[in-house]
Amino acid sequence: MRTCATASRVLSEPLAATAATARTWLLIEQPGPWGSKALTESHLDPALGAALDRAAAPHGVRVALIRRPGPHADRGEPHDRRIHLAHTAPGVSWVLTRETAAGVDPVTSLPDMDFAALGAGIRAGAGPGWHDHRGDPLALVCTNGKRDRCCALLGRPLAAELAASAHADVWEITHIGGHRFSPTLLVLPYGYAYGRAAAHTVKSVLEAVREGRVVTEGCRGRSVWDRPGQAADLAVREATGEQQADALDVVDVQEAPEGSGGQRWAVTVVHRDGRRWRVHIAAVADDAPQAAPSCGAVLGLPPQMRVEAVEALVPVAAAPAGAACAAGEGVERPTR
Repeated sequence: MRTCATASRVLSEPLAATAATARTWLLIEQPGPWGSKALTESHLDPALGAALDRAAAPHGVRVALIRRPGPHADRGEPHDRRIHLAHTAPGVSWVLTRETAAGVDPVTSLPDMDFAALGAGIRAGAGPGWHDHRGDPLALVCTNGKRDRCCALLGRPLAAELAASAHADVWEITHIGGHRFSPTLLVLPYGYAYGRAAAHTVKSVLEAVREGRVVTEGCRGRSVWDRPGQAADLAVREATGEQQADALDVVDVQEAPEGSGGQRWAVTVVHRDGRRWRVHIAAVADDAPQAAPSCGAVLGLPPQMRVEAVEALVPVAAAPAGAACAAGEGVERPTR
């Protein structure tokens, strides 16, 4: 039986601009089995899981469960638990960690955190007891077979190989979206997601993260932005060769009015050195044979984000004092 990952690969479905959107991630270590809706279908208290999702989601904070690669027996005995908080916006990316010994469980207080502040990248919203994550980047591989079998069949071997190679702080994670791109990977602190990942390419990705760079091969996008923003970021990187992870920021996304020939956006991307681009994006339904977004789902894939143009912008020269500027001072025009 053909899996969703096989169908997506055969159809050469593009990876770009398919990452889950989350400005901040809350990752809670929870050994044992996970259900399809892991926050309420695991050995985590389901009422707590539901409360966390209600509190976090409106503020762009995504909650997921994590566990170390390997056997997942959990007999309900006390265990050490680690929790990570990660904010993924350019220039202010950070990862905080909180650890407790067996029998001392901090998770019941998590719904009381200031999720509005955390979504905005304010560390103080976490409250006391957290410290900066030190060491290797976090590599999070989706392995939840109860949500989609491709994640287990393809993700668990990748997680095990990465953990054995000691190239990163490797975790299995319940869900980062895009089952059909399995094995899927999220790398923190920058929040870039990858699909159809192989161990040797992931090692290159992790080495780049240590140096503050991003590898665009196999990249699905940076989770801090929605799909048009992800597409624009990757398009500018392809056009310029820019590799530094925090060099680019998406500062404006303007959707075209109805009647302009389908969904379209004009996205402004800025470089920290002052350069700017306007990237034109269109949502395009693929004409290829339809596939399912996950195993067992009905046929039908979401529209692709197609990059139609990347325009380099230059600011209009400031007018002399007292002079009128017909075009408007500070207006930007595309280069010709």
